[in-house]
Amino acid sequence: MTKAAASSTVEGAGNTDTVETSPSTTNDADIPETVRESLPSESVPSSGTLSSSQSPFSGDFGSVTDSSATDWSKSYYGLSTQAFSKDIAEILLAPVDEMDVEMKPDGLIYLPEIKYRRVLNKAFGPGAWGLAPRSETNVGPKVVSREYALVCQGRLVAIARGEQEYFDPSGIPTATEACKSNALMRCCKDLGIASELWDPRFIREFKAKYCVEVFAEHVSTKKKKKLWRRKDQPKFDYPYKE
Repeated sequence: MTKAAASSTVEGAGNTDTVETSPSTTNDADIPETVRESLPSESVPSSGTLSSSQSPFSGDFGSVTDSSATDWSKSYYGLSTQAFSKDIAEILLAPVDEMDVEMKPDGLIYLPEIKYRRVLNKAFGPGAWGLAPRSETNVGPKVVSREYALVCQGRLVAIARGEQEYFDPSGIPTATEACKSNALMRCCKDLGIASELWDPRFIREFKAKYCVEVFAEHVSTKKKKKLWRRKDQPKFDYPYKE
């Protein structure tokens, strides 16, 4: 019978030799010889015998890198190859809801960018469309710009360059995000989304029906200026006040 090595642990004190003196295999443990002969030999391979090329999930997952993936920074794949289905086209070409249209103080009407995203999600479904950058971000003294491609259902649909002004270097990250939204709005013109906003007749009729031009005075400088707003919106309060 083989005796295990005695522990040198002292009661009430730590012992740094405990790991070295503890039995690590059946050869070190106190086991009768008759029992030892009936034990199977160790069959777990050491880390040195394992091949580094073996994967625990062999055959379960494909390669992360797909060599056949489309490079949307250069490709025009799918452009004008086929019309979208009738159901999708009806969603894209639906008349704009006039209650969604906003008015800028300078008289320009626009649709908030989130409205375009909602139309795309409704038409194609979340995840079936996206914006792919086609250039590096161009940061000028006052303007950030970048070219994007709108891809829907794996096909290139439109290309546009978005732009956004900024007034301080700390505002460049926000301007970069606004630049992307601006590109999305421009790309959506090719799909016919809210196309009325570029129709001069619609613009004139919309402004006559829903908007008003008023005189407002700057709170600090007392300078007066003509500004536009929707009739159903509150009066200007700051920095211009009606």
